[in-house]
Amino acid sequence: MPPILALLVFVIGAGLTIWATDILVDGLVGLSVALKVSAFVAGVVLSGFEAENIAVGLTASLNGSSQIALGTIYGGAIFLVCVALGIGALLFPLEVNLPKGFIILFALSPVISGLTLLEPVTPRWVGVVLLLVFVVAIVYLIKASHGHNFLINKEIEEAEEEKSSLPKAVLLTLGGIGLITLGGELVTQGAENIIGGFGIPAAIMGMVVTPAAIELEEIIRQAVPSKSGRHDISAGNLIGTLLYFLLFNNAIIALLAPVKIDPQVVRLDFPFLVGITFITAVFLWRGKVGRGAGLFLLISYLVYVGLHFITN
Repeated sequence: MPPILALLVFVIGAGLTIWATDILVDGLVGLSVALKVSAFVAGVVLSGFEAENIAVGLTASLNGSSQIALGTIYGGAIFLVCVALGIGALLFPLEVNLPKGFIILFALSPVISGLTLLEPVTPRWVGVVLLLVFVVAIVYLIKASHGHNFLINKEIEEAEEEKSSLPKAVLLTLGGIGLITLGGELVTQGAENIIGGFGIPAAIMGMVVTPAAIELEEIIRQAVPSKSGRHDISAGNLIGTLLYFLLFNNAIIALLAPVKIDPQVVRLDFPFLVGITFITAVFLWRGKVGRGAGLFLLISYLVYVGLHFITN
């Protein structure tokens, strides 16, 4: 694909994703009202799920591309926390009242995912454990969210008191997810073709380039809800996506197509993820991820990428 066409595809995909995210936010709010659940839960379960990440990770593991498969898990999670949340916080600071148990779960999820790194090849028994932990975590988030006030905003509270049509909310939600998936695919294709002409080492391609390409729309998923005052949906997307990456996606790969563990994942990617997630949990504990925190997360990602280039 010519560079100009690749750039055009990338721009069209980004624009489609931004538009679709607005639709998704409306759908999630309507769904939460119609089903009498929190918008945070809707964000965790629906916005956090990413079919393209699972598809890329599983395909890579079946083809023996362990660095790309693990990159969709650990590289994707690092991109989510550092870049998606970082840029989102720079543009629209995240302010949300999360139960402390949610934040602890957020901080511990990378540590739990590290069970797959205990052996030279991801063990299937760990896949079973991670899948069970994921189910328990989602059930806990749903139950503990009931009656919790994630936002202190009278306008939003008044809007949520209005009746919502369930069919319309479902249509908006599914339509938004579908269009975001299409937009994300265009963004991915454009980004891959833009960088395709460069000679990039396999480890960097697996842990940095591929996750960044397939997760670019996460920046929009984080920023757009906060721009609309729906910090609860942004927080739900953040925690839900992290749980899907580290527990669900990791479990699927371990169960269906175990991969060989690259020692660099153990030495660099895993400890970096644990550290940056813990720091982010401190921000969330305080109730705000402001512009200073967003800048810190972005600088941390640059350090992470730099370490990959130095070690490769």
